[in-house]
Amino acid sequence: MFTSADIEQIEKRGSDLSEIEKQITHFRKGFPFLKVIRPATIGDGIIRFDEGQVTEAVRQYVQKVKDGLQPVKFVPASGAASRMFQALFSFAEAAENDDVAAEILAEHHHKGAMVFFNHLSKFAFYEELAVSLGGSTELNGRLKYCDIIDHVLSDKGLNYGFLPKGLIDFHLYSDGVRTSVEEHMVEGALYGADNRGNVKLHFTVSPEHLGFFIKKTSQAAQHFEPKYGVKYDITFSEQKPSTDTIAVDPENEPFRLSDGSLFFRPAGHGALLDNLNELNGDILFIKNIDNVVPDRLKKETVRYKMALANILTEYQERIFGYLKTLESQSDPISDQLIAEITSFLEKDLCTEPADNQYYESKSTLIHYLFNKLNRPIRVCGMVKNEGEPGGGPFWARNADGTISLQVVESSQIDHHNEEQKTIAHHSTHFNPVDLVCGVKDFKGGKFDLSKFRDPETGFISSKSKEGKTLKAQELPGLWNGAMADWITLFVEVPVITFNPVKTVNDLLRPEHQPL
Repeated sequence: MFTSADIEQIEKRGSDLSEIEKQITHFRKGFPFLKVIRPATIGDGIIRFDEGQVTEAVRQYVQKVKDGLQPVKFVPASGAASRMFQALFSFAEAAENDDVAAEILAEHHHKGAMVFFNHLSKFAFYEELAVSLGGSTELNGRLKYCDIIDHVLSDKGLNYGFLPKGLIDFHLYSDGVRTSVEEHMVEGALYGADNRGNVKLHFTVSPEHLGFFIKKTSQAAQHFEPKYGVKYDITFSEQKPSTDTIAVDPENEPFRLSDGSLFFRPAGHGALLDNLNELNGDILFIKNIDNVVPDRLKKETVRYKMALANILTEYQERIFGYLKTLESQSDPISDQLIAEITSFLEKDLCTEPADNQYYESKSTLIHYLFNKLNRPIRVCGMVKNEGEPGGGPFWARNADGTISLQVVESSQIDHHNEEQKTIAHHSTHFNPVDLVCGVKDFKGGKFDLSKFRDPETGFISSKSKEGKTLKAQELPGLWNGAMADWITLFVEVPVITFNPVKTVNDLLRPEHQPL
């Protein structure tokens, strides 16, 4: 299938030939659907705490940090902001190719653009935009709609069509504006500082944006460090070319560019598992770049982040104790203790054995328990679903026949199967990407996270290149397939902790506006 030139190209990328061949196989065979058993609900896979329990968990977390717990905050921030402004891009293209006046186009055919224009002064970037436009944004015919869009998206003004979402001005304060990356810096100061006041933040970025991130975070640190009494340790990494997946043509043969070379594409956020694997911390906070709120609404986010972290460390301590006992050969392990550990694995860690699973010997059962406990652990905040059912927390059957909690994307569920469709429809919560992770084993060493992903949970999509159709493949998603074999716990968190900005008009929601 591959020529010597192909193999040389693959090796130069740092990719593994056997992995590329597996990707080709996935194109040909497709990815199986995940079999969901039932939705995770309150009392059946999702933990709910009352206010008193949250307050106590926060107190315990603060004490553990004082005792030396080392947190790290990980934020995927490589996404471009172009999707945020899709309504403006579409309007600009239509206005350029249509004889109808721009105003009529906006009002009757581009509602999103019209909302943007009608509320222009409410955006945090309004003042900078006005300066770029010569001091006025009046829509009185003197300035055309397309002029404003041009100064929002191009390097004539804000250049938001090029910048990543992390560097867009999100929130307005009395002393200026903040981007989402700055809001994450503030969050880090509020729940991610260690006992010496050091805040370790790691952002994954695109290479073309790295310089912008370094400049912005360096400037912000000068302001935030004295304000919050912390010292930032901010690092960056890029999605590795070696994690890109090969593209194929409609016949599932390697897609070749006009020069005959192979074509590779970024493999989605699942590729960031490599970046996550290189971080060293006792606990890792993970949150999307666009899920931030102004200071006036941060209290609940901070409290629940601390509470989730404390829950993780509590379970981790018990797991580590059992693992040390199971590994020790100095004293025989009683049947009573084995029953206790088995109950903990099934009832507390929500990992059920395969159907009709029996063990021929005590040593075989101990081996099973040890392997199931000796894994990375994550505590995932889950928000009550107040809209349409979709991907979220489910009980699902794994490749080894066991049943455990999984974050399941809607695309992983077979909606042509009525039983699976019904189960998905009864989901009560969804995944806001609010994770706290433990990636060290009971001896203090780091897990190799690549060994705990399910390679059968990627997905395939149709794209085009050089005017030709191709099929693209994404690796298992970072918080679903890439963490499929982790110990997983779900905890309900308030909806106020989930305020993502997917479109520019989301910034007009009350949660993102100043009082």
